Amino acid sequence: MEEEGSLSLSDPETNLTNVEITDDKGWDTDLESEDGNRNYDNTGKATYMEACKKGGVVPVTYFIKHMNDSNLQLRHHGLGPMGTKAVSVALVSNTNVLKLDLSDNWLGPSGGHSVCEMLKENCYITELNLSDNKLGTESAKDLSDIIQNSNTLTHITLSGNDLDDKAAEHIAEAIMNTQKLEFLDLSQNKLGEVGGVLLGPAISENSSIKEMNLSWNCIRAKGAVAVAQGIKNNVFMKKINLDWNGFGNEGAIALGDALKGNSVLEELDISNNRINTEGAVLFGKGLMVNESLKVLKIGMNPMQSAGCFAILTAVLKNPNNILHTLDFSRILVNTDFLDLLKQVQETFPELKCHHGGMEIFEMPEIKVHPMVKIDRFLEEQNLRLIDFFCRFDEDHSMSVTHEEFAQGMRDSGINMTEDDIQLLLGELDRDGDGEVNYSELVVGFKKFIEDRKKLAGVIKQMKAQTDAKYKY
Repeated sequence: MEEEGSLSLSDPETNLTNVEITDDKGWDTDLESEDGNRNYDNTGKATYMEACKKGGVVPVTYFIKHMNDSNLQLRHHGLGPMGTKAVSVALVSNTNVLKLDLSDNWLGPSGGHSVCEMLKENCYITELNLSDNKLGTESAKDLSDIIQNSNTLTHITLSGNDLDDKAAEHIAEAIMNTQKLEFLDLSQNKLGEVGGVLLGPAISENSSIKEMNLSWNCIRAKGAVAVAQGIKNNVFMKKINLDWNGFGNEGAIALGDALKGNSVLEELDISNNRINTEGAVLFGKGLMVNESLKVLKIGMNPMQSAGCFAILTAVLKNPNNILHTLDFSRILVNTDFLDLLKQVQETFPELKCHHGGMEIFEMPEIKVHPMVKIDRFLEEQNLRLIDFFCRFDEDHSMSVTHEEFAQGMRDSGINMTEDDIQLLLGELDRDGDGEVNYSELVVGFKKFIEDRKKLAGVIKQMKAQTDAKYKY
């Protein structure tokens, strides 16, 4: 049902063949020709102006100036549903525009319908971009009909249009039946597991699409497996982007199996799909036998260096491998990987590999016991333990409080942390009277030195036993 006050492309008042422009009174603009001769509208300008007038929208100057460009860029113009209707009316019989970009214009379902109605009549537009227009599920049926029935449309971009699993029913039908479409972008929508289940068989049967973008959706589990199976059976598609979905290991296994059976796919992007090391190993089995893949992007997956190593190993084991680009972006690798990569590139010199750089292993901070610090300080300063103690035993009572001891440690110049000081106080004040006397310091110091000597002796003995065991 037509909205009240809206334009219909089939309405006699807005149909190109019925529009008569003979009176300019009341509609003067600085865009009109000086001679005022508009009886024959060979550009579509008069049709557009009249459609804008009837729809109550302001004409877009850019469109009027460029409406006969072969590549018409109308993105970010805020057309809205009614503005889109006016543009569509003007493009019905346009024979110059071959590529039309209407992205980010808030078309909504109504504006989407207008474009689809126009495409039923226009047989010249081959590439259409309707991304970021909030078309929603309501537009899916119209879009599906156009994709299936158009004899000229070869490229269509529908990213960012809130197309969900319900819309996938119509999209799957379009993919299965189209004979002309070569490029389809469905990225950044809301296609989930059910959507994947519906799209998989359609991909399997399609015989025209060479490139498809399903990135930034929520295809996972059974949906991921179905899409992978569709790729396995498809014999026309050259490139598919599946990044940012969530295929996981289940999807990785299915994609590995797809690579075994597919002999035409040349580029595959499965970046950021929750594929871990195990998934990478199983996916790699497909790479061992595949002879068509040229570009593999598998970065930003939690497979770590071990997973990357498994992929490289699979490539090395395939004598018929033709990969020239292997992308492990944002995955840190180790020396084992780099050594293998060198070997792989010697075998396949055309292969370019990208990764996230070397793993940086930060050595854990070695904790030095504060008694060791005191021992080193005494040796460096050539001091006796009693001389050291007397430095902060101001009343020469041979006993200091916790506060005096702590302050003495701070003032001594020894690199002592507060944790070091508290550790010493806990070990030296054995009677818990809140003070550390000289005898407690001597006993504690000697005990630590003796324990350290014993530990050194045990380590020396163990090393000797190990050397004897493995000596040839």
